[in-house]
Amino acid sequence: MTLRIYNTMTGEKETFIPQREGEVGIYVCGPTVYNYIHVGNGRMAVVFDVVRRYFLYRGYKVRYVQNYTDVDDKLIRAAQEMKLTVPEVAERFIAAYQEDLRALGVKPADVHPRVTEHMEEIIRFIKGLVEKGLAYEAKGDVYYRVSSFPEYGKLSHQSIEDLRSGARVEIGENKENPLDFALWKKAKEGEISWESPWGEGRPGWHIECSAMSMKYLGESFDIHGGGRDLCFPHHENEIAQSEGLTGKPLARYWMHNGYVNINHEKMSKSLGNVVLVRDVIKEVGGEVLRFFYLNSHYRNPIHFSREVLEQAKNGLDRIKNAVQNLSYLEPMGEEGEGSASLFGDLEILRYRFIEKMDDDFNTPDAIAVLFDLVKLANTYGTKPRWMKSEVKAILSLFQEWGEVLGLSLKESKELLDEEIERYIAIRNEARLARDFAKADAIRDLLKEKGILLEDTPQGIRWRRG
Repeated sequence: MTLRIYNTMTGEKETFIPQREGEVGIYVCGPTVYNYIHVGNGRMAVVFDVVRRYFLYRGYKVRYVQNYTDVDDKLIRAAQEMKLTVPEVAERFIAAYQEDLRALGVKPADVHPRVTEHMEEIIRFIKGLVEKGLAYEAKGDVYYRVSSFPEYGKLSHQSIEDLRSGARVEIGENKENPLDFALWKKAKEGEISWESPWGEGRPGWHIECSAMSMKYLGESFDIHGGGRDLCFPHHENEIAQSEGLTGKPLARYWMHNGYVNINHEKMSKSLGNVVLVRDVIKEVGGEVLRFFYLNSHYRNPIHFSREVLEQAKNGLDRIKNAVQNLSYLEPMGEEGEGSASLFGDLEILRYRFIEKMDDDFNTPDAIAVLFDLVKLANTYGTKPRWMKSEVKAILSLFQEWGEVLGLSLKESKELLDEEIERYIAIRNEARLARDFAKADAIRDLLKEKGILLEDTPQGIRWRRG
């Protein structure tokens, strides 16, 4: 099977061909760490976590880089409002971001570069652009000369003429062209700043990602990802400055996830309809929110509401109940090779799951296959006798796909009261059928888990030992 990715640059699904055989380099734009993340930010984190997990599942060696923007106009304003330094604000919200992502089941990137730790690379990058005539200094600021890059607009499929007609020059800017964008900003009094050939200042937003992606993945790498809102101007500007400097394509494939809408409007701070990830996690848990994201294709917009969260919770519960119910059967199963027919059915399901994920990481269709596995597991559980090898194979496939999707589809370590009662009921049935081997196996299993059984005139009682 062949993995195909929708490339924003071409507007088509393309066969994935890595630059290096068996290896994938991925750069995803991370948060500007001045506040807690909202559910739109959370979606991007989950989407590219699954992309990374799937490449690993398919046998690739993955280098995954996601930056932190830890100096920016927003951080400076937040620091002033909170009466903190910019580094203190950054540290607070980086810690909060990491906490939220752990709750969402998102693995840390291989590298999380920070802007403030890469000034040398950023300044050297800007110097290279100035030396090539692609950028110019103006009263302590440095701007990229968009007219020097004729392909500007190729990612967002806009012409320079159309973009120029809507561009404006802000007060205090000294641009040659309204489309030109800042690479270096002259420091204002009292602002955090660094020494540079153009005086005290700090980087513009776009240059940081070019400099850091190039340091950790090279001048040209496989996948650049982010939210749909980053396509223009952020990623467009990254392409212009990076390809202008190196003459090489910055990334082979550009991936963008869709917006999260609330009441059919794009969620944004200006509309006042922002929902924080941590608030949703407190309400329903991080795994339910993650499952909500995965039930829509990553490129499509999704509509956030309490009703769809409840639907996601119910769906996740169905899967976990199937896993838990099946896990009861394994200790009571018989030894043997198992049914070739069952193993064949599992291989067909595995093939279908990979087929769906190979089609541009189609998680909703892959989850539909996962629910087919739930049906198989529930039907299997109605059989009068079970084979350990068969139960293990079904559970193994749940765990395999759970790892890809970032869902915990494993047996609980501690038995709940209702689970204990179910075991006892099955043991009673076994004893009535004079299947004392199965009855003893259940008793031993419960004992291993610290559950002691006691026969009384009123029936079997149990207690935790």
